[in-house]
Amino acid sequence: MEILLALAIALFAGLFMTRLCKPLGLPAVTGYLIAGILIGPFCLGRLGISGLGFTSLENVEQFSIVSEVSLGFIAFTIGNEFRLSSIKQIGKQALLVATFGAVGATVLVDGSLIGLSYLMPGVIDLPVALTLGAVAAATAPAATLMVVRQYKAKGPVTKLLLPIVAIDDAVGLIIFAASLGAAKAVASNHFDLLSIAVEPIAEIVLSILAGGVLGALLSLAEKLFHSRSKRLSITVAFVIFAVAVSQIKINLGGVHLGFSSLLLLMMMGTVFCNTCDFSEELMDRLDRWTGPLFALFFVLSGAELQLEVFTQWTMVAVGIVYIVFRCVGKYFGAGVSAKLSGCDKNVVKYLGITLFPQAGVALGMSLIAVAELGSTQGATIRNITLFSVMIYELVGPLLTKIALTKAGEIIPEHRKSSRGVIN
Repeated sequence: MEILLALAIALFAGLFMTRLCKPLGLPAVTGYLIAGILIGPFCLGRLGISGLGFTSLENVEQFSIVSEVSLGFIAFTIGNEFRLSSIKQIGKQALLVATFGAVGATVLVDGSLIGLSYLMPGVIDLPVALTLGAVAAATAPAATLMVVRQYKAKGPVTKLLLPIVAIDDAVGLIIFAASLGAAKAVASNHFDLLSIAVEPIAEIVLSILAGGVLGALLSLAEKLFHSRSKRLSITVAFVIFAVAVSQIKINLGGVHLGFSSLLLLMMMGTVFCNTCDFSEELMDRLDRWTGPLFALFFVLSGAELQLEVFTQWTMVAVGIVYIVFRCVGKYFGAGVSAKLSGCDKNVVKYLGITLFPQAGVALGMSLIAVAELGSTQGATIRNITLFSVMIYELVGPLLTKIALTKAGEIIPEHRKSSRGVIN
């Protein structure tokens, strides 16, 4: 009963908070995150009343399956943006901008934090700086997608944005694996080619292959049914199955193989949308079905934010440096590459701002860093990542909305809608 009560209260809190945020012009995502903080272990949860808010971080982690499945649907939805007609037009531009944005953020964060390590030697060292630079490459697809859906954004920036967010994950994985391998080599004076090159490439290839196979199978399975409800059900079943497959880990000798859930689900969505004649209709129905699920995902994300990191001034100082230089790297990396590839002037000016949000992928990278580098260095990386994610999650969606509005791709509406968006 307590589990069901907690989920119901989380959904109620999130929905009512969006009503309070709407007059302020804040995206629904921000409302969900604030609601999560309020009913989380650092606010209402302190009362210790089970079911009425989340009493501890362990309590929040009990609902991790909701977050995992939600991210699966988000990645699958983004994958559906890679239709062949669109790829032919913007594929090269998306690849170039995603790569420059990720590398630009990594280079600037690495440089700034390595410099800071000489000023704060007891707080940050070279392995930590290298790892955080790699974490900076990651972008959050969930918040971006929700803002685009809520405001029905359309235009050159939006058209390029979603594919870039998808490609960014692959680029970020390569950068992170290489940087973490280098960080481990510096910390232990031992160079490991497997962790730097082989494992990340294998993870990307395996994820793409598995996603492609599942996408083709989903397309075939859909043709066995004619009822809209059954076609929707088989789509949901495949996404959940794909999330389960993405959690499989394989050890071959000294090589650790796994899957990226985001890449796998994105590839499944890409193959599905290009091989199923009625994929657009199905995705429209799926978008309506996943609304409450995405709302819960962001409320739970808010509840997971650890406010205690604000009490450590050293983490706040390093976190501010990380945030500033990551944003500068994303903005100019995306802007310069967009200009070089001949993108629209609004893309050059505003795209970089929409790449600021950061969440799940970055937190996942920080957890890997804790396991690989040890408790001391890992804890520093984890705390700085947590601090930055809190700022990015609360401010990022609003900045994305502002950028898309300035670009003329969000038209203010003074009416309520119950279809396709979360108001």
